[in-house]
Amino acid sequence: MSSPVRLEKAELQELDAELRETKRENWTKLQFNPESLKVSFANQIQTPGPGDQSGTQARQFVGAGTTKLALTVFFDASAPVPQGESPVDDVRKLTQKVAYFITPQPQGKQLLPPLVRFVWGSFQFDGIMDALDENLEFFSPEGKPLRASMTLSLSQQRISKFNFRDSGGGGLPGTGGGPAMPGTRPLAEASAGATVQGLAAGAGLGGNWQAIASANGIENPRRLPPGQLLDLNLIAGGQE
Repeated sequence: MSSPVRLEKAELQELDAELRETKRENWTKLQFNPESLKVSFANQIQTPGPGDQSGTQARQFVGAGTTKLALTVFFDASAPVPQGESPVDDVRKLTQKVAYFITPQPQGKQLLPPLVRFVWGSFQFDGIMDALDENLEFFSPEGKPLRASMTLSLSQQRISKFNFRDSGGGGLPGTGGGPAMPGTRPLAEASAGATVQGLAAGAGLGGNWQAIASANGIENPRRLPPGQLLDLNLIAGGQE
C-alpha cells in the first residue's frame, strides 16, 4: 500500500539583519497554500533632464532594480482542525500571525518591520512585507469573522537570477559549490541616518560605495530609508 503524498505547506519565517533564521515562535505555516505566485521585476531607468541629451538613447540604467512578490492566501476558522491544534472562533486569530510581518517591531532604538522569508517547496523569497490587504467574510451569529483572504506584497531591492531551493531535504540551496540562491547572501539593513558610504566603509568596501549604490538602485546614497536592504557585494554590471 502506497504511503500518502506529503503536502508541502507555504511558510513565513522571520530573519535577522544577516538573513539568518530567527525567532521561530513567530514563524507561521499558511492554512491553505496560495493558488499562484506573481513575481514582478523593475529596473531603474533614469531619463536626462532638459539640459542633457535628447532621444531614447540618452536613457540610462542606473540601478539593480527591484523584485516584488504578490500572492493571495485564504483562512477559514470553520475548516477541520489538524490533529493536535485547537479550533478558533475568530479567523483573525489565524491571520494575526501573518499581519505580524508588516507590523513594525522594536529593533534597537527604532521600529522596523521584520525581515521575512516566504518558503514554499523549491521557491524562496526574502524581503520586507510592504503591503497587506485583508478581507473578512462569513460572519458567525455572534458577529465574529470566520473566513478571510489576505493579499500580500513582499519586495527586495535587487534583481537576481532564478535558483531553486532543495525542498526534499529541507536544507538551504547553493551548498553544492554553485552560485548562492537569491536572498541567502547576507544583506545590510540601513538604520536611521545610515548612508551607503558608511555601510560600505563598515564592511571594508569604502572605495566601492559608488558602485554599490548604483548596483542597488540607490538614488540618494546620503539618505537611506530605515530598513532598506543593500547587497554590499554587488557592483554595477553584476560583477562581484
